[in-house]
Amino acid sequence: MDIRHLRYFVAIAEEGSLSRAAERVHVAQPALSQHVRNMELDLKTELLFRTSRGVQLTEAGERLLAQARRLLEAFDALPDQVRGDGDAPSGEVRFGVPGTVSQVLSARLIKETAKLYPRIKLRVAEAMSGFILDWLREGKVDIAVLYRGIDGRGLKLKHVLSEELLLFGPADATLDDARPFRDPIDYARAITLPLVVPSPGHGLRDLLDEVAAVECGAALNADTEIDSYAPIKTLVESGYGFSILPAMAIKAECAAGRLRAWPLTRPQIRRKVFIATASDRPLPAAAAAIETLCHDILRQLVIEGTWDASLAEAD
Repeated sequence: MDIRHLRYFVAIAEEGSLSRAAERVHVAQPALSQHVRNMELDLKTELLFRTSRGVQLTEAGERLLAQARRLLEAFDALPDQVRGDGDAPSGEVRFGVPGTVSQVLSARLIKETAKLYPRIKLRVAEAMSGFILDWLREGKVDIAVLYRGIDGRGLKLKHVLSEELLLFGPADATLDDARPFRDPIDYARAITLPLVVPSPGHGLRDLLDEVAAVECGAALNADTEIDSYAPIKTLVESGYGFSILPAMAIKAECAAGRLRAWPLTRPQIRRKVFIATASDRPLPAAAAAIETLCHDILRQLVIEGTWDASLAEAD
């Protein structure tokens, strides 16, 4: 078993199909199947099993996949590490980012990467923060943007900024007695309103639940649960209820007069944003370059006012 076999195995695991993996690594499917059988003979255990939807890993296969990714990353990093910092970094960098952050970050990061590091191929993957954390730990992404409240074991976390969470509702929202909202509003009062919020397990929802339990001794009136910001905003705008989201997520709608927002107090709620990498494997020069560039762009987004947040050193 050698590096080539490990590359083949990772391709099969990621594609979930021998035929697609064969196309990806430019090897005939029968030959690829034989490579897997040889690996199973060498390791004296089954690594894959076939299903109607392709192939899946056994428990032994999952363990091999985790080790194979680490070995391949270390192997691929050798040229950059041997050459040192004198040469321009090159290679593929996989970047995981939540959708709301991607809206303001990804396009600029891709453009700046192409301009500064033409030999780096940047792949951006969007998902909820919890999924991105799993991808980072499994080696599916090299760098990730993550929120406050994560388990930092096995990670290197760089705190970049903190953003304020706001209560928001329809532009003509009033209290139950038809009086206008006062500015700001206590969190204990806000959580009694009919709320449209993400479901438990979503990073933002977990933060809101934690603060409600600790600071207010109560639970959110989670009238409707949706794990996507866009439909949350649509429902709130139509008068279906209220919600709590980062200021950046509702900035455009508030500026257009479609939504109205209020700061929260007692307590004010802020969410930290981190750049994360794995601490149990080396970071190639290309990934290190993108990590630094991402940090610089996030800071610039705050400085120029695109992202309503405060920088880490100001918190």
